[in-house]
Amino acid sequence: MAGARQESRAEPATADREIVISRVIDAPRELVFEAFTEVRHLSRWWGPEGFTTTTQSFEFRVGAEWDFVMHGPDGTDYSEWISWTEIVAPERIEFLHGESRGDPNAFESVLTFEFDGAATRIEMRTVFPTKELRDEAVEKYHAIEGGRQTLSNLAAYVTDLAGKGAEG
Repeated sequence: MAGARQESRAEPATADREIVISRVIDAPRELVFEAFTEVRHLSRWWGPEGFTTTTQSFEFRVGAEWDFVMHGPDGTDYSEWISWTEIVAPERIEFLHGESRGDPNAFESVLTFEFDGAATRIEMRTVFPTKELRDEAVEKYHAIEGGRQTLSNLAAYVTDLAGKGAEG
């Protein structure tokens, strides 16, 4: 067909392997970005509702890692590992996330932080190695709802911090 193009809708080739979640947070972009850069912040909000996080090691720079355990509300522990692959403060963070270093099922995530008036629009784009791994994350681990809850926890945390900073 003349003029018809497969990618004319600008849908990425990875669309069937992606999860994209976004949220507008009523806090300055620098503060929202900072919440990812220091373990004292991350341990206060990271993860879905009912989860807690114990950090084993953390360094925020390209090539460095965050090793941690997420504790589920049912008592299950989940070993997690993140390696930071690109950091453009305060605009973008890219990382590889798996159960441990060398995990063949590790997935890539890109977080973007954009001005939205006085607020910040954060987008979390996750690309899995295969469609099957993406589907498993959605169905078995409730990744979409968990991602939304994680961003909700972040929003509550930084909104509270921003309020305390304004008072202080």
